[in-house]
Amino acid sequence: METYALELIRNGKRIDGRELTQFRDIEIKEGIIENAEGSAYVRMGNTQVIAGIKMGVGTPFPDTPNEGILSVNAEFTPLASPDFESGPPGENAIELARVVDRGIRESKSIEMEKLVIAPGEKVLSVFIDIYIIDNQGNLLDAAALAALSALLNTRIPKLDAEGKIIRGEHEGKLPVVHKPITVSVCKVGDKLFLDPAKEEETILDAKLSIAVMEDEKICAMQKQGSEGIEFDVLEKMVDLAMKKSMELRKLVK
Repeated sequence: METYALELIRNGKRIDGRELTQFRDIEIKEGIIENAEGSAYVRMGNTQVIAGIKMGVGTPFPDTPNEGILSVNAEFTPLASPDFESGPPGENAIELARVVDRGIRESKSIEMEKLVIAPGEKVLSVFIDIYIIDNQGNLLDAAALAALSALLNTRIPKLDAEGKIIRGEHEGKLPVVHKPITVSVCKVGDKLFLDPAKEEETILDAKLSIAVMEDEKICAMQKQGSEGIEFDVLEKMVDLAMKKSMELRKLVK
């Protein structure tokens, strides 16, 4: 199957008949977890991801005393793939969480200063938990899209007189002001393509995941694969990511 997929890509074709820059069908469902402050389900082809958001009260970091806290975690559930095992997050889960975190954080997607309860003492924390339900390729793009969709429907919980969260009661929405979209551009030989299926991920020379903001500014990048990327090819990869990010952003409300 890998040899077949490689031969197809070299000839400008895909194993599932798509164009090189064509994504699989995408489905997004918001607010799917009743007890979460925000949540979303994303299906990209047969890849399925859920993002859930809980909010808590914590102490701000010393270097950002006037900002809330953001934390992203990812869990590769064993039911998603025979390659995933139960236990602490593995290397791939940690990397995925960090890249999703970087896109949200560096784009300043959330107005973190509005999450301050008492400057330097008490702030709201945003915990994003990403669960991989079915791995059929391109987990990063699906996870980033699920995290953003969940943030956009997140409600801020009410606090009591002592500054503790009243579960089940909310006041207003999380101040999300930017929508970073992550697009992974894959390279095999001289061919570039998007949204790799699981079989295609095993034959990549290189992959560049690019988080793009509404104004086409890049807020995060992550390179994978053993092969280097020449500068003129890098420019083409960035252009592809920017064009596709505009299409994907229309899917998020």
